[in-house]
Amino acid sequence: MSVPPPYSTFSPTVVPPASRTGARVLSGLAGLVLTPVALGLLGYGGYRQQNVLATYAAHSDAVSVVLLVAGALLLLAVATLGAWSSAGPLLGGLLWGVLPGLVTLAMPQWGLELLNLVPWGQLRFGVATWLFTGALFGCGFLLVGTGLASSLVRRRREPHAR
Repeated sequence: MSVPPPYSTFSPTVVPPASRTGARVLSGLAGLVLTPVALGLLGYGGYRQQNVLATYAAHSDAVSVVLLVAGALLLLAVATLGAWSSAGPLLGGLLWGVLPGLVTLAMPQWGLELLNLVPWGQLRFGVATWLFTGALFGCGFLLVGTGLASSLVRRRREPHAR
């Protein structure tokens, strides 16, 4: 009488990890497009709100509040892209925050030249405030930090991710 082996032979199917190229490209493009829009909305909305507060008004400018909230939500969307791929927050933060902020801190004259790329008017004044106070620099670093953190978390969860 023959006894069957106690365990059947099991050979798991190994599936190679899927390519992340599409996620990286789409996240990077979205970060490059959404970040300057968000920063522009925040700069313009902040400038409008500053003008209202400069007159010691007891009321608020509803348009500026909407612009500030919309800009913050767009930045949140860019940061959330890090769950898909860290390319979006990294590229958006480096290109639209850290690089212009660093250039302006090191050479203020170049910061003034960068402002020539922004359309004239209240938007330019809002962006100038963000640029020369270091807020743009700090915001860029926050996005870069978000991208790096999401990349590190992904590497811990997926040991074979590239």
